[in-house]
Amino acid sequence: MSTLYSTKVTAAGGRAGTVKSDDGLLDLSLALPAPLGGKGDATNPEQLFAAGYAACFENAVIHVTRSASDKVKDDDIVVVAKVGMQPYGAGGFALTVALDVIITGLDQATAEDVVAKAHAVCPYSNALKDNIDVAIAVSVN
Repeated sequence: MSTLYSTKVTAAGGRAGTVKSDDGLLDLSLALPAPLGGKGDATNPEQLFAAGYAACFENAVIHVTRSASDKVKDDDIVVVAKVGMQPYGAGGFALTVALDVIITGLDQATAEDVVAKAHAVCPYSNALKDNIDVAIAVSVN
């Protein structure tokens, strides 16, 4: 199987460090969130993961409707990704993930079908499969 795209990001300094992409487009400071005892004055890995998942899932919805009669356009969909962290095992941590998907122009049953198909093709969803349960709520406008 050939790789369609790859990127390289370097993290240094842990949760109080930086992340930088090899092309220079991503160059951010990181901070431990305030609820975890940090300053919270910069982004954190969970926010970055939520942003990536939301954008990727939104595009997966658009992708699965390309050949359908009920096409979904960029402006017809909003995905809100909620990523949390909870204790897991012997001092470890696990992520929690929930997606709220709002689609304009489709009926509820069609929107739910489209979202189920998107969940099956989204690379983030596939990476989490059998690892993290992703709670998905679908609503229509």
